[in-house]
Amino acid sequence: FKAPSGDHPALYRDLLRTNRVHWMAEEPPAELVREKMMDCHFRFRHQMALVPCVLTLNQDGSVWVTLVKPAKAITPGQFAVFYKGDECLGSGKILRMGPSVYTLQQGKNREESPKKEEIDKIEPAT
Repeated sequence: FKAPSGDHPALYRDLLRTNRVHWMAEEPPAELVREKMMDCHFRFRHQMALVPCVLTLNQDGSVWVTLVKPAKAITPGQFAVFYKGDECLGSGKILRMGPSVYTLQQGKNREESPKKEEIDKIEPAT
């Protein structure tokens, strides 16, 4: 897929899953273990600004990362690196991504405007 422009909504996503996270400490942060979710920050390119996110811990040690706002050009195989303040918590390889902003918009557009054939099926009130 080649997006028509560098800012096309198909390039933006707000959900991704990593493999098992390598934590700097021996195990996941206590808050993440206790609550199964934790606010922190993430980046997947060295120079990029940190993006606020919520981590959700999976049974296998992987995490779902839900970004506060969609980020551009996230690609499987890159590493997601997690931070709390200035401290690097750990990282995991990006395995899967949620739908793009473009896909989500397409879905919304379909829900909001029923197709003509669907309208024709609706029987008139008598």
